[in-house]
Amino acid sequence: MNSFLDVAIETAREAGAILLAEFDRPVKISYKGEVDIVTQADKRSEQAIVSRLRTHFPKHSIVAEEGGGSESDSPFRWHVDPLDGTTNFAHGYPCFAVSLGLEEAGELIVGVIFQPVSGELFTAVKGEGAYLNQKKIEVSRIEKLATSLLATGFPSVKRAQNPNIHYYWDFTLRSHGVRRDGSAAMDLASVACGRFEGFWEFGLHTWDVAAGVLLVREAGGTVTQFDGQPYRLGDRELMASNSRVHQEMKEVAASIAERAATKAPLS
Repeated sequence: MNSFLDVAIETAREAGAILLAEFDRPVKISYKGEVDIVTQADKRSEQAIVSRLRTHFPKHSIVAEEGGGSESDSPFRWHVDPLDGTTNFAHGYPCFAVSLGLEEAGELIVGVIFQPVSGELFTAVKGEGAYLNQKKIEVSRIEKLATSLLATGFPSVKRAQNPNIHYYWDFTLRSHGVRRDGSAAMDLASVACGRFEGFWEFGLHTWDVAAGVLLVREAGGTVTQFDGQPYRLGDRELMASNSRVHQEMKEVAASIAERAATKAPLS
């Protein structure tokens, strides 16, 4: 297991160095859709990650955001986000990260998130805890939603079809505040180390969350779907917390869903 972690750390640091170098240059942007951007940094980072993983683990599957991965019959599958927070990166806002998660037959076993601007390296191995720069981390001890700081995110495309604005409204009123920093990987890492008490979002991809989900779990937190069912890679909704406020978060989500179903106006 440690060999997987060691390679993931080396790989994330190499990719992070690429992002940092590109961050100081004029950003070259292309588009996957009307507003769904890709930068040269995404592509260079992914190429470096995939190349290194294939060198060390040629039989492993790789699922990568920009399409550079490959499938195999191996039970091991890497979920790679070479630049989580592309919009932030393109605008010069220094909140982005490299995220690498490894699953074995559906179980997350290794997670690494590297923030190259701050130098923060979050790591987790199943059953061995979560760490920030080699120091063990734990979720916060705040017990109530009213005194919790939360995080969420919104898609860059089809925003009008996304129901999250209703959740954002309610959670903002019922918590100490909600942050929207534009990087699901960093949001989950922040839950793991106690900066945020909770995080929720719709429509995330496996590469967005694989590493962060393991970090939260290993730091003592809880990750589920909105209804409390266990979260599995590929689920379209995710709720993570310090465990202590999870029930309250589920209740808020349930009340919003019920209101939407009856088309009652927002209170």
